[in-house]
Amino acid sequence: MIEDKIADMVERFYAKVRRDDYVGGVFESAVIDWPDHLDRLTDFWSSVMLGTGRYKGNPMAVHHRHRDLIRPDMFDRWLALWRETAAETMPPAEAAAFVEKAERIAESLKLGLFFRIEDGARPALG
Repeated sequence: MIEDKIADMVERFYAKVRRDDYVGGVFESAVIDWPDHLDRLTDFWSSVMLGTGRYKGNPMAVHHRHRDLIRPDMFDRWLALWRETAAETMPPAEAAAFVEKAERIAESLKLGLFFRIEDGARPALG
C-alpha cells in the first residue's frame, strides 16, 4: 500500500537527516518529539501526493520559526538525501514523482525564507 511506503520513506529519510553532519543539527534542535514529527510528515506527504488532506499545518510558518538556523544550500543536501531515500523505497516512477514534488516544495520554501526585494527596488516585468 502506498501509505505504508510513504511512512517507510519518511522514517528512513529522517533517520538519514538526523545522522547528517550538515543538516542534522538543525533538525535535532528544531524537533522536540520525533515520533510526532514523523507522523506529521507522513501526513504531509500523504496529503501532497495522494490528496488525503490529513496534514493540517503551515510548512512555511514552521520553517520560518527556524530561519536563523537554515541556510539556502541546506535545501540541496535535504534534496540529495530525499532523492536517495526515494530511490531506495519507491519504484522509479513513484520515486521520480516524490522527488519532483520535493524539488518544488524546497524552491518555494527557499523563496519564502530568503528572497527579499530591496527597499525601493522594483522587479523587471516582462
